[in-house]
Amino acid sequence: MLKWILLALAVGAEVFATLCLKYSDGFTKPWPTAGLATGFLTALYLESLVIRMGVPVAITYAIWAGAGIALVAITSRVLFSDPLNLAMLAGMALIAAGVCVVSVASHAQAAV
Repeated sequence: MLKWILLALAVGAEVFATLCLKYSDGFTKPWPTAGLATGFLTALYLESLVIRMGVPVAITYAIWAGAGIALVAITSRVLFSDPLNLAMLAGMALIAAGVCVVSVASHAQAAV
């Protein structure tokens, strides 16, 4: 259970860092830039802990990246009025399906 909590925190840190990228204004604003660096370093550290706990790299990265994309898209829609249309939502659904395929394939391979 702890590994999934850590992975969720890694996703949260990555989303925070990505949103700080917008606020950093090309790394010209120090606080958002510091938030960006801290967020990405935290995300990668937490992801490394999850991998060390035995979750396969492919699964860890697929969940981290897929969840991050979806959360950044939704959050940037709310905060910045970025576009979020049906095609984008369909793309995110395909990413989620891909995460499921990678997870099932990883478990099937481990059973062999």
